[in-house]
Amino acid sequence: MTTDTRTDDSGEAPVPASSDAAPGITVDSVTRSFGPVNALQGVDLTAPAGAITALVGPNGSGKTTLMLVLASLLKPDAGSVTIAGFDPLVHPAAVRRNTGWMPDTLGVWESLTAREILVTMGRFYGMDRDRVRSRAAELLEWQELSTLADQPARVLSRGQQQRLSLARAILHDPQVLLLDEPASGLDPGSRIRLRDDLKQMAAAGKTILVSSHVLSELDEMADLAVFIQSGVTVRVEDLSQEGAAGGRFLITALDPGSLHAALEHYSIAYRTEGKRRDSVSVEVASASEAADMLATLVGDGVRVLSFTPGTSRLEAAYLELDRRRPAEGPASLPGPDAGRAGAAHRPGMRPDGRGIQ
Repeated sequence: MTTDTRTDDSGEAPVPASSDAAPGITVDSVTRSFGPVNALQGVDLTAPAGAITALVGPNGSGKTTLMLVLASLLKPDAGSVTIAGFDPLVHPAAVRRNTGWMPDTLGVWESLTAREILVTMGRFYGMDRDRVRSRAAELLEWQELSTLADQPARVLSRGQQQRLSLARAILHDPQVLLLDEPASGLDPGSRIRLRDDLKQMAAAGKTILVSSHVLSELDEMADLAVFIQSGVTVRVEDLSQEGAAGGRFLITALDPGSLHAALEHYSIAYRTEGKRRDSVSVEVASASEAADMLATLVGDGVRVLSFTPGTSRLEAAYLELDRRRPAEGPASLPGPDAGRAGAAHRPGMRPDGRGIQ
């Protein structure tokens, strides 16, 4: 492997002219603590190029801490990370040139307009002045923010700020995107556009890692899911293998009586769902079994209106892991010293007072 002997203004190690490492993201046994709080306790993760990887876990599982490590904004205590073939500890500038980071909130300069934020960030990335102005105008139009381009970003709505944040993340055409709750605050139409845009970027070869609590949306776009709990990787789910998907399916028929009779004839256990007597749910082992059941019902004359999964694969996997999670004791009310200067550091909080996500 050859190396470029030049260093940038940060004085970091020479940047390889080419890398033997595979593109994408690789995390190996990464740990990170904040005082007595172990936010990450040995996370492993692989997010391949050309795919969308979902990062899933409950509050406090370490998702945002991991994202900050990947964005080279936090130094891990142990373990290794590579982003697009670069180690953030050795080549932080190279990692940032190849990474687009979208935090869960935009964070704006109070006096800057939406256009000025993009132009300023582009200049930080070393983009030519004319090119960055053209690119900013292009992205503002893409995110339907052109009419607000010269308004202070602080006056934008939550959803508009999220769209500006995504534009800022992809401004320099990075190979890797780190998105923390990107759909938060978006209206339904914007959520659909976001999903389609991310799929298109992944198809073009980009590596996309998305952290979100909206599992149904992740299920519609993700190719792979990595679950973490208490700072540890506990499960990896390949969402591209649709043929293997089983679980509970909801069936609605025009004549519920004929549906019940057909299921009973074939000794298929079912249960009525909610107050709607025309809908039942059944458990199947695979998508193939679900397709065979639907064909049988229709062949027997049952007028099926819908036959759909009861929960998404991500939701089902999350709920299964949640049931296995050790029960936590009830939270106690804060004592009289809570919030006072010198009060004890609270578990689940960083030393600066921010919660670990």
